[in-house]
Amino acid sequence: MSPLFLSRVQFGFVISFHILFPAFTIGLASWLAFIEWRWLRTKDDLWRDLYFFWLKIFAVSFGMGVVSGIVMSFQFGTNWAVLSEKAGNILGPLLSYEVLTAFFLEASFLGVMLFGWKKVSDKLHFFATMMVAVGTMISTFWIISANSWMQTPQGYSLDAQGVFYPESWWAIVFNPSFPYRLAHMVLAAFITTCFVIGGVSAWYLRRGVHVEAGKRMLKHAVAFAAIAVPLQIFVGDLHGLNVGEHQPVKLAAMEAHWRSEPPGHGVPLILFAVPNEREERNDYEIAIPKLGSIILTHTLDGDIQPLTAVPREERPPVAPVFYAFRIMVGLGMAMLLLTLASLWAWRRKTLFTSRWVLDGWRVLAPSGFIALLAGWYVVEIGRQPYVVYGLLRTADAVSPNIVAAAVLTSLIVYAAAYAFVFGAGIWYLQKLLRKGPVKQPPKDTEGGEKTPARPMSLPDEKIEG
Repeated sequence: MSPLFLSRVQFGFVISFHILFPAFTIGLASWLAFIEWRWLRTKDDLWRDLYFFWLKIFAVSFGMGVVSGIVMSFQFGTNWAVLSEKAGNILGPLLSYEVLTAFFLEASFLGVMLFGWKKVSDKLHFFATMMVAVGTMISTFWIISANSWMQTPQGYSLDAQGVFYPESWWAIVFNPSFPYRLAHMVLAAFITTCFVIGGVSAWYLRRGVHVEAGKRMLKHAVAFAAIAVPLQIFVGDLHGLNVGEHQPVKLAAMEAHWRSEPPGHGVPLILFAVPNEREERNDYEIAIPKLGSIILTHTLDGDIQPLTAVPREERPPVAPVFYAFRIMVGLGMAMLLLTLASLWAWRRKTLFTSRWVLDGWRVLAPSGFIALLAGWYVVEIGRQPYVVYGLLRTADAVSPNIVAAAVLTSLIVYAAAYAFVFGAGIWYLQKLLRKGPVKQPPKDTEGGEKTPARPMSLPDEKIEG
């Protein structure tokens, strides 16, 4: 229960809540832009009803994401003052760019998006929705850039006191892991939203309510998943190769790879094991020979750096990284299988009636959130014992005069406040989802752009005159 341990628990607790809502709104903003574009093209009332349905969910999720993000920023000054002091010259501008280029853009057009339907033209409202979607993507760009620099730092110089100074902003922003992690994160956000939409649609169809809306949403969820899930697997493979090149100890922890194999044997793919860090081995191991080499090095007998190649104090906790990685990959495989089954059912014209397919979408509706958290645990725990990989240890980044009792008290207060605020928010989201899309009145009856009434008491020629 040291200040370091409690500070890490507190940061992990807060970021676990925070990342769920921005990731959901990243995908949801683009989904809203697509829905409104379809409505503008077709003028189909169902698209408009779906837009307002998901707009309410977006507004609640966006608000909860902002609230949880505010708390995160305070921790850099209270719990991680040394990190702020030493890496602030780089992390500070990157996070400021996110506020200046993304958050202001989102906030400016969010008001038009939420409240401007009856006050602006259709095209201007669609433009506002697009700007909010673009803002979420720009925000992701800067946040992932800052975090990626902490994983693979480039473009910096260090003074005698260990303070980082920028030398090349291009190298800092586009550090070696940034392109892979950005693509991986954006796809994860889109897939998370996709499976929520598909799960909600399947729930409607199984209950026999909002049938037309459920059919339309499920069809689009399956089509998008058929593109995004295989693409995510491909990007994840590229990301894994990048991790092996720049963070080999993290990769070894992901695979619980303790020792190099004899030449020609290759690395086995461990399906299940209980990592034994004290004995530096795996218990109850189930593995497939050579398959690890094929996946991790794209060769039959390639090897990766083992955990025993570095001292114990240079290794991350193996068990949480090992298990979190398998949860993420396992859910990804489940998503792929469900997508393939859905495509087969679509071809056989049983997509909307197949009990197994619909129940599969209902079960996997929260899978994107779980996989997202598991992936972040792999990323953040896997870089330990460093907060800036290879340069600044986590133990040296914590505030020097912080007291364990103060951190524990704030952690308890955060947990209580989050339970109340986010419990109420999630309850309200569930209420909106259960209610489903509501028929919206036409715009010209809402006080928006109205066609001037024709005076019935005057003949046509008087009106023309």
